[in-house]
Amino acid sequence: MKRIIYLTFALFISICYSQEYMIEKINWSGVKKMNKKFMIHFIQTKEGSILDSLKLENDIQALTRLNGVSKASYSIQKNDINNTLCSIEFSIIENFSLIPNANLWTTDDTAAAYRLGIYEFNLFGKNISIGSFYQYNGINSYGFHFSAPYLFNENLGLETSLQSIGSIEPIFFNNTFAKYEYTNKAFELLGVYRTNFKNTIKAGFSLFNEEYIYKSGTTATSIPTTFTIDKILFKLNNNYNNLKYEFYLVEGIQNTSNFQFVTQTNTFQNKFFIGWNDFVYLKRFGHTGNFGTRIRLGLASNDVSPFAPFALDNNINLRGVGNIIDRGTGSFVMNTEYRTTIFEKKWFVLQSNAFLDLGSWRKPGGNLNDFVKTENFRVFPGIGLRVIHKTIFNAIFRLDYGFGIDENGAKGLVFGIGQYF
Repeated sequence: MKRIIYLTFALFISICYSQEYMIEKINWSGVKKMNKKFMIHFIQTKEGSILDSLKLENDIQALTRLNGVSKASYSIQKNDINNTLCSIEFSIIENFSLIPNANLWTTDDTAAAYRLGIYEFNLFGKNISIGSFYQYNGINSYGFHFSAPYLFNENLGLETSLQSIGSIEPIFFNNTFAKYEYTNKAFELLGVYRTNFKNTIKAGFSLFNEEYIYKSGTTATSIPTTFTIDKILFKLNNNYNNLKYEFYLVEGIQNTSNFQFVTQTNTFQNKFFIGWNDFVYLKRFGHTGNFGTRIRLGLASNDVSPFAPFALDNNINLRGVGNIIDRGTGSFVMNTEYRTTIFEKKWFVLQSNAFLDLGSWRKPGGNLNDFVKTENFRVFPGIGLRVIHKTIFNAIFRLDYGFGIDENGAKGLVFGIGQYF
């Protein structure tokens, strides 16, 4: 009983003498390109407010997600003799954000394909992205992208893009396939709203034209060899991001939900809905290890069509499977990998990577039990390397080799920029 009385008394005394500090000044160090006024509006901590350690931690987490910031930290300085005022200093290590882009790969239809572009990911120090590219893979393609998620205030912005993308696409039907030259010309406009420092909503539309021209392979009377479609796509995206960054090491949870409705001018394809969800979990182990897994589940209107929206592809979901080996109206994919640092010095990092990718899909017009059928299931283990620059935005060059362990397993190299997830 006496112990309870003593503890209650101690708690009462601590409450009576607890001190709230008023933030008199916010200072910034290490800032070169980042816009200080932009960051002052962006963070939750404000001059003249009561010191709140939770808000400070949230601000650090939010700042490190900005394109122009590689690492952020803070310190607190007591200002007066009565310990009622304090100053906060945010220390910033910035990313280099003007990045040229050059990709080279091979395809079945051309000896060498390439993409050249240049992107600025932190225009005016306000986290604005702008860039363009030219691509050739037997077909000329180009694109322009602009993103200003905080254009109007610290929570409201927009994104827009204009592009013409061409490729040779396999179209699957009646247990066979044909190759079509596919061109997509699109204009997109999205509004971006940050509901809190962890959650962002995007909503908008895309106007685009799709053109298919038959190149080779099997034909069928029910499938035209040449046709064009004008479409309108309405899009809604919700992104929950609770990831914490320590340069290239990441920990936390991210969940992204996408919903789209597509309508078009012709009768060959019906209006359809498509939705998918990506759940990402990342966990750090020690100073160099990073475990991660991504689970993707998607469903679309279950029309019987060779132009089904979900594709099995190296660069989308299964490393080693090849370039679009099949299509479906539903998709389940799980990517799991463990990355570990094998060499690090100043700005340079070399990581090794071991992964296991698995997935299945629902055939056009099929049933949900298609997901568990053996012929629709693929498993790809593999290994890879990551070459990382710690202070250049998204400067992660990855090379993975995956090989299928099923009866007709494919294998191959996959090269890309940025972590796979």
